[in-house]
Order: sequence, then C-alpha cells, then structure tokens
Amino acid sequence: MIQLNINAEERQILLEVLSADISDLRMEISGTDALDYREALKKRKAALKKVVSALQ
Repeated sequence: MIQLNINAEERQILLEVLSADISDLRMEISGTDALDYREALKKRKAALKKVVSALQ
C-alpha cells in the first residue's frame, strides 16, 4: 500500500483532475470501435474511480 500525504486543497485538486479524466474516458470509450482499446480504457476508468473513492 502506498500512503500519500496531501493537504485538503491538494486533495480537492486531485479529485477534480481525476473526475475530469474519468469524464473524458467516458467519451473516449463510447467513441472507439477497437475492442481491445475499449477494454483498456474501461480498466483505466475503474482504477481511477477506485482512487477517487479512496480520496473521498
């Protein structure tokens, strides 16, 4: 397990950046026809959502 020491402002910025990336991934997933690439994007999105949950 990795431990990250950040203050409240840094935490909020990180949550905003992750949320924006998740939103971008939604659009990219829906716009791709390549099955392997789509699955890789879905895995990335799931990992980012897990980090967001840990930060909240």
